[in-house]
Amino acid sequence: MNKRQALQFAAALAATTVFGTAHAQTPIKFQLDWRFEGPAAFFLQSEAKGYYKAAGLDVSIDAGNGSGGTVTRVASGTYDLGFADMAALMEFHANNPDAPNKPVAVMMVYNNTPAAVLTLKKSGITKVADLNGKKLGAPVFDAGRKAFPIFQKANGIGNVAWTAMDPPLRETMLVRGDIDAITGFSFTSLLNLEARGVKPADVVVFPYADYGVKLYGNAIIASPKLIKENPAAVKAFLSAFTKGAKEVIANPAAAIDTVKARDGIINVALETRRLKMAIDAVVASPDAYKEGFGQAVPGRMALMASQVSDAFGTKTRIDPTAVWTATLLPPAAELNILPKK
Repeated sequence: MNKRQALQFAAALAATTVFGTAHAQTPIKFQLDWRFEGPAAFFLQSEAKGYYKAAGLDVSIDAGNGSGGTVTRVASGTYDLGFADMAALMEFHANNPDAPNKPVAVMMVYNNTPAAVLTLKKSGITKVADLNGKKLGAPVFDAGRKAFPIFQKANGIGNVAWTAMDPPLRETMLVRGDIDAITGFSFTSLLNLEARGVKPADVVVFPYADYGVKLYGNAIIASPKLIKENPAAVKAFLSAFTKGAKEVIANPAAAIDTVKARDGIINVALETRRLKMAIDAVVASPDAYKEGFGQAVPGRMALMASQVSDAFGTKTRIDPTAVWTATLLPPAAELNILPKK
């Protein structure tokens, strides 16, 4: 073989290797729970660093418009994986008992619900008991609003009146005084209030997790079809995701560049704060340290299933063993990504 033939052979071999790898990659469609904001960096980091591709996956990540929509789209087969609130997943299971393709949570990311009640000091509400008889506002599908009966029961709150609105109006109506308090994700609504000119010192926040409500928050959910037909792909995704998540937790400011790359008009400083707040409040929370990143405790999951069944008034009772599996999680050593205290 002369030099020219050797070069041609090497080029052909390289082409075969490249195209062979591309052909072998498993396409995965993933939907977030919300827009490309700070916390989306958890998923975008592994995409930007090539961790999904290195794991043999061709992952496409799309923004969402709420956990309920994400659950429905994974159930329909439009998406293979998604990021959604555990309560929304439970509600879907219980209200669609005959659905052929009910998604399953495979990794816990938000160990605690980010749901909170937020109000302004000018309202005179300084403690949860002051919410009695007050006018609260939130979109009808808001996770905090739907779970409010659990918060209400845990804190002995009497009747409240609800006002519904589209998400962009929630904080605006609170600032205008149209309502006394709102429910929402703490790290989203607090920053939205600041964007409307409210000083952080003038906001009162009652995080559900700090007031007796130990609901799990958002988890990675998977189509049971994918779990059955290609469990290796799910495992590969979770392993690649965890690698990126570790980097995000260690350096949120650097990771926010991945969000900027997907939405060039974001406020980098604000979204960096949002990401850091999410990490502190629900990802590296005391409960997460106790249970381990990615994990869920059966007893706590069973209690949540019962509470959600009651609060949401579901058609059937929620089976906690049907909504969660830990069998596809990476080894404990890989999941050990929370910073040392």
